[in-house]
Amino acid sequence: MIRKIDKQEIRNRIHKRIRRKLAGTTARPRLAVFRSVAHIYAQVIDDAQGQTIVSASSLDKGSKTNGGNVAAAKAIGKLVAERAKEKGIKSVVFDRGGYQYHGRVKALADAAREAGLEF
Repeated sequence: MIRKIDKQEIRNRIHKRIRRKLAGTTARPRLAVFRSVAHIYAQVIDDAQGQTIVSASSLDKGSKTNGGNVAAAKAIGKLVAERAKEKGIKSVVFDRGGYQYHGRVKALADAAREAGLEF
């Protein structure tokens, strides 16, 4: 019997492959992106300590937009960059989470760069 492979399983496989190659340190933490159909989430993670330093999502009360569209992704990218700068983080490693660098993921990354994060 042939088993059908779903998109989530493919994304998880790609994400594991990406994570083998990059990790966040205390000096340069990892900016991880997760997107669902309805929302987008971003976290700045120090993998050495196993700790989330900063997070932002379209569900936050501080975010001006809600939903999983490109406008929300731009707002979340800007918000996570501002919160990271408040904590003294200037440069990060970008983890696209197994998603294509396109659309909402690219919009979030570009907005974070414009707000001052280096990657």
